Amino acid sequence: IIPIFLVHRPANNIPYATVEEELVGEFVKYSVRDGKEVNFLRRDSEAGQKCCTFQHWVYEKTNGSLLVTDLQGVGMKLTDVGIATLAKGYKGFKGNCSISFIEQFRALHQCNKYCEMLGLKSLRTTHQKQRKATSMKSKNLPNSSTIKKTVPKKAREPRDFISSEH
Repeated sequence: IIPIFLVHRPANNIPYATVEEELVGEFVKYSVRDGKEVNFLRRDSEAGQKCCTFQHWVYEKTNGSLLVTDLQGVGMKLTDVGIATLAKGYKGFKGNCSISFIEQFRALHQCNKYCEMLGLKSLRTTHQKQRKATSMKSKNLPNSSTIKKTVPKKAREPRDFISSEH
């Protein structure tokens, strides 16, 4: 991730500006903050796969509490990344992206050879197991036509009971 420098310009109407290295080449979004944009370069290019692996590594090392997202740039020179954290933040750090990005990442991430090289745990397997268990529970529930209805016996009248005080 290339550094961004803060420049003080006292003679200017806008006294501060940020400056970063010029990126020359094809600018690619390897991951998008809202998870809606489909980008095959993310999955098919080496830089894209490494970005996805980096996200997976950060996610795993923070126990799913933090995600670096909005990875974009030219080749492996990345700029303007986003951070998503759980609502309470991660170790006091608040992100600039919605926590829903963390759930989207967990649901949509597909491990690649770099994830395997680092020995990262598959997120897909865990998510699919959770979904499968939920669907199995709903399949095992009987539908209304197979539920056996029982009518309780008529409740006894109070006079049928014998009091121990007598």
